[in-house]
This record gives sequence, C-alpha cells and structure tokens, in this order.
Amino acid sequence: MNNNLKMVLVIIFGVIALYLFQINYSDHNLNKTISACIMAKKQTSKSFDPKEAKKFCEEEIKKSLED
Repeated sequence: MNNNLKMVLVIIFGVIALYLFQINYSDHNLNKTISACIMAKKQTSKSFDPKEAKKFCEEEIKKSLED
C-alpha cells in the first residue's frame, strides 16, 4: 500500500511540474522561430527594417501554425 501511495504522489508531482513548465515556456519556441526568421530577413534583404521584418515573420509563422 505504501509503494502505491508513493507512485501516485510521484505521478501527481510530475503532472504538476509539466503543467508549470508548459505555462512558463510555451512561447519559447515561437520566439526562437521569429528571431531566426528576422535574422534570415536581415541577411537576405538589402533594405532591412527590424519592425517590418518582425511583423512579417510573426504573421507568416502564425499563418503556418494555423494550417
């Protein structure tokens, strides 16, 4: 009985930890992707505007996530 209680507590703790990490780091990959897109725009564009590049990248990435 004691082993079952420990196992249940470990599983509950794991689920709570995963939930908290998901809340804190959910936008990490999106931000990294947007940064990479901005850097690619900077390297390929002759006239580079950071605000326009960020807006373009956010729109394109969000549009691709919806599909």
